[in-house]
Amino acid sequence: MIVGIIPARYASTRLPGKPLIDLEGQTMIERVWRAAMAASTFDRVVIATDSEHIVAEAQRIRAEVVLTSPDEPSGTDRCYAAIRALKIAPDVIVNIQGDEPLLQPNVLTHCVEALRSQGADVATPVKLDLADPNVVKVALTATGRALYFSRSPIPHVRGVEVAQWLATGEYWKHIGLYAYTAESLKQHVMLPPSPLERMEHLEQLRLLEYGAHITCVEIEHDAVSVDTADDVERVRAILRADLA
Repeated sequence: MIVGIIPARYASTRLPGKPLIDLEGQTMIERVWRAAMAASTFDRVVIATDSEHIVAEAQRIRAEVVLTSPDEPSGTDRCYAAIRALKIAPDVIVNIQGDEPLLQPNVLTHCVEALRSQGADVATPVKLDLADPNVVKVALTATGRALYFSRSPIPHVRGVEVAQWLATGEYWKHIGLYAYTAESLKQHVMLPPSPLERMEHLEQLRLLEYGAHITCVEIEHDAVSVDTADDVERVRAILRADLA
């Protein structure tokens, strides 16, 4: 069984209630759910939330939803809590970020395919990009296996101006979506935060530091994570342009 879980927290620090923000006629959570439902890979798609407001929205759009504790420390923990609450045992669980309303369904399918075909513990998408200083970067092996994730541009090119780095090699932006095997999701939740994770504030470093095989899937379509009011307006502008 392959299950997609959309963790959706209502009380966002920077943008409270953001899953319910209207984006050109649909709430953000509805857009993410519809993208997941359009993927060809899932047996079930479930919204996992800490809020009755989001439960009501899920019911309005006829999405499967489960209420989880507001104390879950991360979206990954909320995914695991949802699996336990539903009392199911899927082979693959995909953590679908609830704040990426421009998500393309084929990205989900490609991640699941890569997880299975490469015998990895986790699969996650990446895109060629160095320009945005706010996004997480990842360094890869020649076969697409993650070496390291960082908020800093990696690798560092000694003696070359940053503006010229793209001309020297490939730089990868990490997109926060994860396909887990059942065992790797459980391991992530049960393990304590690792030293590198605490330093970078990046939870994907936890399994990597403990030796997990994280395979990265190249995508062409960019994803926009909504964290601020400016991000909301950016997404609205993209959606209006697509409809024009």
